[in-house]
Amino acid sequence: MHEHSELPLLGRTALVTGVSRRRGIAYAVARKLASLGANVFIQHHRPHDLDQPWGGDDLDAVRAGIRDALAPGARFGDLGIDLGATARESEASERSEPAERLIEAAAALTGHLDLLLCIHARSGDSGGILDLTGALLDAHWDVNTRSTLLLTAAFARRIAGVPTPSVDAAPRRPGERGEHGASAATSTDRPFAAPTGHVVWMTSGQIHGPMRGEVPYATSKAALAGVTSTVAAELLEIGIRLNTVNPGPVNTGYLDPETTDRPLDAATEWIATTPFGRWGRPEDTAELIAWLCTDAGSWVVGQVLTSDGGIGIS
Repeated sequence: MHEHSELPLLGRTALVTGVSRRRGIAYAVARKLASLGANVFIQHHRPHDLDQPWGGDDLDAVRAGIRDALAPGARFGDLGIDLGATARESEASERSEPAERLIEAAAALTGHLDLLLCIHARSGDSGGILDLTGALLDAHWDVNTRSTLLLTAAFARRIAGVPTPSVDAAPRRPGERGEHGASAATSTDRPFAAPTGHVVWMTSGQIHGPMRGEVPYATSKAALAGVTSTVAAELLEIGIRLNTVNPGPVNTGYLDPETTDRPLDAATEWIATTPFGRWGRPEDTAELIAWLCTDAGSWVVGQVLTSDGGIGIS
């Protein structure tokens, strides 16, 4: 435990996805939110890391690191769940979407959920356009895009107090919303005195240039960047702020010689020529994401923000 002089997130509960490695961005985000006073619930899926060059981390050490950053009295919880699974693939006793189960588990930590940070991603096993298969597209879409949208929908429904739509709902015309969406658009609860919730998504460098050899990954991340303003506009009708962050090239272990998944010589020479001479650190991204979740950052809405220390324009 640490003493904190300023706790702008005191009393709020955050769900951070993709927290399975101490070198990862999600871990840095979880620790930063904890240091600002938030109760923190994390999602992890260690099997994904075991298939990567850097391998899996010690989840007990991950948990301990986040607990150590908590403000006095703040709570911590976690759940291991595969966000790439679907309701059809779930156990017979759990026919709901993994995203819905995760939102409920996180909210149960304190009885409320205020912040949703979708940091999880499927990385590796991507490929270029000549390598493309339907299975590769589906695998990246299900984890990076589908689950992020479903988590956001479940989070928003919880704040709005509306039920999960029935799978038998009548089809709608383009632009037509269901009963609850239409009522949110004409809500009399506005103006809101403060945000009712914050959501942050993660995109990648495809918004600034080509990502050769990563077509499935870049496609799934581009979808999030592309739909940010649309979803943000609808969430704003119930007081939720959504922004998307592109962290730029951040060394989460894949740029270390012993755990890299790519040649490093040319990249190492090039980064040394940039103004600050280094790759991004997970903590750099965490600072921006945490600020967006505070009252001070609440006037930023519906944006796709790049945080790369100027690497992209060097």
